[in-house]
Amino acid sequence: MAEARAGTCPGLGPRGSTAMDRGRRMLGVWGMEQKHQEALKKNRVVLAKQLLLSELLEHLLEKDIITLEMRELIQAKVGSFSQNVEFLNLLPKRGPHAFGAFCDALRETKQGHLEELLHRTLCSFQHLLPPLGCDDDSSLPLPVCESCSPRKQLRLAVETMEHSLDNGDGPPSFQVKPCTPEFYRTHHHLAYRLQSRPRGLALVLSNVHFNGEKDLEFRSGGDVDHSSLVTLFKLLDYDVHVLHDQTAQEMHEKLQRFSQLSAHQSTDSCMVALLSHGIEGGIYGVDGKLLQLQEVFQLFDNANCPNLQNKPKMFFIQACRGDETDRGVDLRDGKEHVASPGCEESDAGKEKILKMRLPTRSDMICGYACLKGTAAMRNTKRGSWYIEALTQVFSERARDMHVADMLVKVNALIKDREGYAPGTEFHRCKEMSEYSSTLCRHLYLFPGHPPTR
Repeated sequence: MAEARAGTCPGLGPRGSTAMDRGRRMLGVWGMEQKHQEALKKNRVVLAKQLLLSELLEHLLEKDIITLEMRELIQAKVGSFSQNVEFLNLLPKRGPHAFGAFCDALRETKQGHLEELLHRTLCSFQHLLPPLGCDDDSSLPLPVCESCSPRKQLRLAVETMEHSLDNGDGPPSFQVKPCTPEFYRTHHHLAYRLQSRPRGLALVLSNVHFNGEKDLEFRSGGDVDHSSLVTLFKLLDYDVHVLHDQTAQEMHEKLQRFSQLSAHQSTDSCMVALLSHGIEGGIYGVDGKLLQLQEVFQLFDNANCPNLQNKPKMFFIQACRGDETDRGVDLRDGKEHVASPGCEESDAGKEKILKMRLPTRSDMICGYACLKGTAAMRNTKRGSWYIEALTQVFSERARDMHVADMLVKVNALIKDREGYAPGTEFHRCKEMSEYSSTLCRHLYLFPGHPPTR
């Protein structure tokens, strides 16, 4: 692909040497060609915001474009934007082949939209029209599926794009709006008790790099989801525990250890977020092995986690539950049909007991990014559709809305969103989130109230 483009628009790859003499005069025999420097400079802001370096650096290290010392220097910077800037400062000094190797690495790490952006810039220098296939906005981040079925890998490898509401570096900053004393006073008696400080313990588990036999893809944008949830949970006054890149066995062991923490006894609730590849009923560890979700829920049920009995437990699952992409349907004119209500069953006979009993599993609510059998969508720069919607709704409405109603609003946001990838099967693709609940009261998070004494 790079050689063909070099023939159409000279200078994209190592073979484009028509301006080599000028480049050597400017920077010496090992300098990058001037037109390549100009292309990087012209797109510097976009590259600094959107580059995903972790895997790309490994490709350039393998090709001897950068050294181990340079990689350490880049990774020592705080934040992805600063790391990208450091990388862009070093790249022009790495010789005449560095630009071509960089473009190859962009393509190999599924950042082809940035390669196309550079290609267009070079074509504009030559006053040439870009080749067919370059008519989309190349500055946009890519959406990808959380799908993990090996037979789907080739189909999902198509480079697709979607409209982005912001081109910022990672998750937007946000604040949780506090509830008013009046709202707390009129609603707390109808809801679960949520007064402890902290409100409870929260766990965010994020798997991004996979190395098992399943050949699961790197979850670009997974770090954005992780950062967003950690920030949200802390703002909601939870004591947040984090886990990165765990095998299936490690996930089970550490979730079990978390569920048995004595601090649950003195707090009023619990949150668990699991971010990974998955299938229906399970999520993958980085070793490609599955952890069943029923095992996770069991760890926190009334039998295995007595410290959380009668306390609300919230779960958020960002993972595929199948490999089918929701193609969506056209909306039919007219009113939507309302399903008929189901019949109520008669009450079961009641037996007089001496001691109150609890069902084995209760007081749980679980939000899923997608429906059974379908794939969840993730934007490589803004993170997953579901986590982005979740953080938006919870930060704005936790002050005056209970969790179940907030998850309904999340569903509404997901329902309205669609992918943008003209010419591919993912154009106008859809996703639909859902939740299940055994909550027995309203669950208000009451951010900021009662105030800290």
